[in-house]
Amino acid sequence: LMTIIVGHATFCVVVIYNNVIARMRRTAGSLDEASADLGADGWQTFRYVMLPQMRTALLADALLAFALSCAEVIVTVSTSGTTQTLPIWIFSSLVRPRNRPVTNVVALLVVVVTFIPIILSQRLAARSEERT
Repeated sequence: LMTIIVGHATFCVVVIYNNVIARMRRTAGSLDEASADLGADGWQTFRYVMLPQMRTALLADALLAFALSCAEVIVTVSTSGTTQTLPIWIFSSLVRPRNRPVTNVVALLVVVVTFIPIILSQRLAARSEERT
């Protein structure tokens, strides 16, 4: 299981890093300067200034990493060994015609479970836009 986690984290970190850096570049540098002028140290600046600015990007990145992780059957197959994970089970069940209804229901549940955080993040982003 640890090799699967490391394999998926390896390619998800790159995507998350690029999105967070892009969000940080769009953040005004004057916010950091104002925080330092008011006497905040680096940790306080990160916690109270930068983290709220990056919150929606981190949430979107978490959803993107989850979706990428579910879609990367190749990484899972090459790192799993004998462990059977959900993507491997779905992929192997597609060749058996009798299991297709069960596979379809499981895939639908995965889509629904994935859809709930997307709707919640959209509402969170809409609320944060209303505040600004």
